[in-house]
Amino acid sequence: MDETDQALGDLPAWVVVRAYHAVVRELYDLFAAHGLTPVQFGVLAQLTESPGLLQAELARRVLVRPQSMTAVINDLVGRGLLRREGLGGRGRPVPVLITDDGRTAFAAAAAAMREFNEPANLGLAGYEAGMLTALLHKMIASRDAGGTARGESP
Repeated sequence: MDETDQALGDLPAWVVVRAYHAVVRELYDLFAAHGLTPVQFGVLAQLTESPGLLQAELARRVLVRPQSMTAVINDLVGRGLLRREGLGGRGRPVPVLITDDGRTAFAAAAAAMREFNEPANLGLAGYEAGMLTALLHKMIASRDAGGTARGESP
């Protein structure tokens, strides 16, 4: 590692990016084995926890643009994993619900995710995985709050 690599290796946000790249291909493969994408998995997870969300709220929760959510939901509806509640139309909200097939697909993919996230599978001890998760949640919360993102003290 040269001096620049070492300096970058000491930057937490850059290390998060590197960690993401180290696992993302495996995660895409994991979801693909269950016929899903990460966004579709996120949608199923959100609707399992909070049935009847609207499309815009789903988009916020899975961190995609509302315009992108239309195609995601249409695909999952077409596959029988989701259903829309109501007629919809201009200005009329249409809640989205997960079907029994959607719950089955989510449960299988979630089990695979839990196995993937076993500390040993990530090269971590149990306590390290807990610390990493807590620290990442803290980092996410700081971005959501906007405080340190604008240079304010946490």
